[in-house]
Amino acid sequence: MPGADARRAVDAAAALVDRAVEHLGELASEDGKASVPKLDEHQVFAYDLAHAASALHCCRAMLAYGEQGELESQLASFYIADVFADLVGRIVGREQWWGVDLSVLAPAHDFVQEHRSGRFVEALGERVTEQGGGPTHLPEEFEMAGETFRRFAEDRIRPVAEHVHRSNGDVPEEIVKGLAELGGFGLSVPEEFGGLASGGESDYLGMVVATEALSWGSLGIGGSLITRPEILTRAIVKGGTDEQKKRWLPGIASGELMVAVMVTEPDFGSDAGAVSVAAKPAEGGWKISGVKTWATFAGRANTLMLLARTDPDRSKAHRGLSLFVVDKTEAPGHEFSFEQDGGGTMQGRAIDTIGYRGMHSYEVAFDDWFVPGENLVGGEEGIGKGFYLTMEGFENGRLQTAARAVGVMQAAFEGARGYAQERAVFGLPIAKYQLTKAKLARMAALIQAGRQSAYDVARRMATGTGTLEAAMVKAYVCRAAEWVTREAQQIHGGMGYAEEYAVSRYFVDARVLSIFEGADETLALKVIARRLIEQVS
Repeated sequence: MPGADARRAVDAAAALVDRAVEHLGELASEDGKASVPKLDEHQVFAYDLAHAASALHCCRAMLAYGEQGELESQLASFYIADVFADLVGRIVGREQWWGVDLSVLAPAHDFVQEHRSGRFVEALGERVTEQGGGPTHLPEEFEMAGETFRRFAEDRIRPVAEHVHRSNGDVPEEIVKGLAELGGFGLSVPEEFGGLASGGESDYLGMVVATEALSWGSLGIGGSLITRPEILTRAIVKGGTDEQKKRWLPGIASGELMVAVMVTEPDFGSDAGAVSVAAKPAEGGWKISGVKTWATFAGRANTLMLLARTDPDRSKAHRGLSLFVVDKTEAPGHEFSFEQDGGGTMQGRAIDTIGYRGMHSYEVAFDDWFVPGENLVGGEEGIGKGFYLTMEGFENGRLQTAARAVGVMQAAFEGARGYAQERAVFGLPIAKYQLTKAKLARMAALIQAGRQSAYDVARRMATGTGTLEAAMVKAYVCRAAEWVTREAQQIHGGMGYAEEYAVSRYFVDARVLSIFEGADETLALKVIARRLIEQVS
């Protein structure tokens, strides 16, 4: 089990980070509140601090995991030592900027030295090569749920994933139908509306488990399919009228209503408060005009979640936004164009991407597109509340994205582990070399840290907390996925650059994870760092 030395190391690092947060608060606060302009003067410090705090959250989750067995303890100890070293690397030479003294970390030196030594890492690498990356320690019902979705991914998603990726094709309808039969689209829909959500911890944890398993099959045609319905579901549950819940939630749960989310605009990415697409009052409803971009699955979807400005006063920022559900005809392929009887138009084109293919991300232009008044989420009471309802869905979307990252990492790790055992270089299997063992050990530790942290956040969110931690785990684990998939590709050597092996797809798919559902920089600076200093102000 992780001993007292591991806990002391985490506590020492946490105390140092807490002091750095206080220092950033002193630099970036005004009248006792976080000041965005002042925070922007210290972006490099704030960004590193946000990621350091996020890694420490993962350390806490790994301390608990390490109590479950010997392999678990080894993974936890190595991970904590690795995070500790990374923290020192971020600070060294910038101590004055951080407002800390690195000497306070000295008592943890022996622990870090032991668990980063070549001897320890090599032994851990041998073990994970033989046994895998360690058990999840989920309750039995969640283990069974995860296995169900993993079998679906193995049988239905993986056989077509490479073809869809290489041809830039659509998500096959049999996958959509099969996932609907499993109840995948109703995991967050309350039972009274035909879903599986009972209002407890199982709702969040079940979503994480399912998302990881589907992403293990494919990020583009598996892991992201259930995220869009999830975001709209939570917005409707939070702010929709009783009539709207009855109208939309059963269809989402059954898979009849396939959802796309439209928030981002060409000139406004993660800055949702700056949305400019306008909804103007019209007889019986609203007319939408403007352009949305990066709307994943907008072609195939028949239900659009659209954030628009209903108050023309731009000074009201996010307080002038409202949320609409826009009905749309399904349009497989890479483009669509629709015209209403009254002259309104909706035109969309798919944006070609290097990875994350299958669902397609669209740019969609609206010109006086009429939306009935009953499609305004919350009705008249929902005017001006669209930003808050959108964030209700996005906060859990961040947790889901972390689970997607874990699924992609797990697939990459398994592929690299298998290849390393089979491929011989200079007379030995690659898996026998110390460097390969070290890479596989770090992969296993990062994956388990991401997984256990996601479980922890799911449990927190079930109690109405955990929004900061959801942002943390999303930011940290998605960056980790880039390293894991890169090194998995590297272990494959030249074949890692060939499309013969799925690891090349994992690598380009993983790159999107730090961009969507809140770009890494925006999440670190505008959410994590800001909330951290607000807590100590």
